Amino acid sequence: MGLLERTRKEWFILGIVLVIAVAKLEPAIGVKGGPLKPEITITYIAVSAIFFNSGLSLKTEELTSALMHVKLHLFVQIFTLVFFPTAIWLFLQALSVTPINEWLLKGLQTVGCMPPPVSSAVILTKAVGGNEAAAIFNSAFGSFLGIVITPLLLLLFLGSSSSVPFTSIFSQLFMTVVVPLIIGQIVRRHIKDWLERKKPPFGAISSCVLLMIIYTTFCDTFSNPNIDLDKFSLIIIVFIIFFVQLSFMLLTFLFSTRNNSGFTPADTVAIIFCSTHKSLTLGIPMLKIVFAGYEHLSLISVPLLIYHPAQILLGSVLVPTIKSWMVSRQKALKLTRQPKAPVKV
Repeated sequence: MGLLERTRKEWFILGIVLVIAVAKLEPAIGVKGGPLKPEITITYIAVSAIFFNSGLSLKTEELTSALMHVKLHLFVQIFTLVFFPTAIWLFLQALSVTPINEWLLKGLQTVGCMPPPVSSAVILTKAVGGNEAAAIFNSAFGSFLGIVITPLLLLLFLGSSSSVPFTSIFSQLFMTVVVPLIIGQIVRRHIKDWLERKKPPFGAISSCVLLMIIYTTFCDTFSNPNIDLDKFSLIIIVFIIFFVQLSFMLLTFLFSTRNNSGFTPADTVAIIFCSTHKSLTLGIPMLKIVFAGYEHLSLISVPLLIYHPAQILLGSVLVPTIKSWMVSRQKALKLTRQPKAPVKV
């Protein structure tokens, strides 16, 4: 991971901390009807801006080389959108008898329902030297699948607020996510050369807009005098998130390195990151749409806000170890494939 990219991620994590602090001090600014008018600026403009930006920056031509690796794609998407949420649901059945805040536990379930991110999994795969094309394809394809599958999973595991009909959820998602993505891709085709030459700061733009969304989400939380977020539950949730990430990274590693798996070491690297990372960029807007009107929406959002920087931090720490394994494994495979020299009699 480059120094600039790492610095941007660190600033983003710091930004999350700052917006939460500001939201706690002056929540009235970002609540419905406040000066920022989040019911308009966030619900429609900010969310659409993020996905228009994604459409502009996404290099779809880079994905063609990875299209034929169907087995890898199936593994990643099934693990991310089927196994992950189901395993979390089973895990939460055991945790439901503990004194951990029930809304934070529901937030853990929403984390499991999220698609892979477009950025962090690709960046970490590239830093290790893994199959970057596969990581790009699965992150992008997973995000597109998530537009349809994630709301279904959220409704299946958690239900929806009574104020948002099922059809309304998908129509709003289509207008604020799908349409801006398509428009962004169309615009990209006409200004591709300019984008390649100027290299606009797409990541920084999305991060700034996302911080604004996070800020208004927490404004809604702290404007509620009845909010109940105990420190014990929060600390336990942080430990659970790191435990889940490490466990699932190990699980994907073991499955993808079996003798009959058919995956190369570079494929395994892409699988580890793409299968276990979750999208904050798609997740927060999605939660605000699906759970619009929920009194505890911000508490439900907390685990995802923790999971995102945690996956970047943990992935960055593990990059040297995974890279060392991949290089040694590639060398070993190369040696076993070399033809043996004939023995002279």
